[in-house]
Amino acid sequence: MNISKSLLLTSLRRVFHPNFSTSSPLENMRFVQFLRKNDPKKRLGIVSPDGNRLTELSEYSCVSSDMVNFIEQNYNIGELESKMECTKSEPVTDNITLLPPITNPSKVIGIGLNYLDHCTEQNKPKPKEPMFFNKFATSIVGPTGDIIAHKITNKLDWEVELAVVIGKKAFQVKKDNAFDYIFGYTVAQDISARDWQKERNGGQFLIGKSMDSFCPLGPSIVHKSFIKNPQDLNLTSKINGVTKQNGNTKDMIYKIDEIIEHLTQAITLNPGDIILTGTPAGVGMHRSPPEYLKPGDVVESEIQCIGKLINTVIEG
Repeated sequence: MNISKSLLLTSLRRVFHPNFSTSSPLENMRFVQFLRKNDPKKRLGIVSPDGNRLTELSEYSCVSSDMVNFIEQNYNIGELESKMECTKSEPVTDNITLLPPITNPSKVIGIGLNYLDHCTEQNKPKPKEPMFFNKFATSIVGPTGDIIAHKITNKLDWEVELAVVIGKKAFQVKKDNAFDYIFGYTVAQDISARDWQKERNGGQFLIGKSMDSFCPLGPSIVHKSFIKNPQDLNLTSKINGVTKQNGNTKDMIYKIDEIIEHLTQAITLNPGDIILTGTPAGVGMHRSPPEYLKPGDVVESEIQCIGKLINTVIEG
């Protein structure tokens, strides 16, 4: 899919938040993976707050070109910032192709029914415990990548979600220090084949959630120091320019620290693992009448302070 330069830049533009201080020394910590035109080598960089300029990090011998490896390096952010100050940035042009900010996590874990209004629209009670499911890494596509309308489904649905990126190995973590294990945040679309999720495969979520292209991600990973309060961010999804979801992360039933505590009592989270934290009301399945995505539809997913995804649905 060819997205215009204006849309590419829009997908990276900063979204201000009233509780965010623009004087933060880490305001440039928006990490991206990208390709240069006619060059297959994956690169790692930092994009400017307005999305107009890019500083490549992977040109440094000690900085990995892979996001997961970079997170594992536990690079000193202050030192990285100093390097940026003496490194020339470049304009973001059509010669730059944004990749998903992470392409190879060991886990992508979702949580269902984590917004009260999403429970209400389904006439379901609030869950007594977090309800987890998983998506395969092969479902990940970039911030302007295509969503495939696979021929085996005709009930393709949208769910905008805040994604948490784990920064270091986490096991049996208590919620009081859960944020110590976070690297940053990004935007996710939890695309779902509702017929496979609800009606087929015995009601088991895996296939309905994990088909190829069912996890648009990006446009960048915003370092956690840039997000003053991840539990107070507006998130929206639009289909063909029409707003379908409009919520705020403060309305999560289980907050980010509780999610990490629950998960790590039995599952080790690794650097680069992704947690999708749930979606607010407004999904297609529970509209009257139900609405589903079709080839040609454009899905815009935006979270305050983080950025926007712009994905087009194509025939499978």
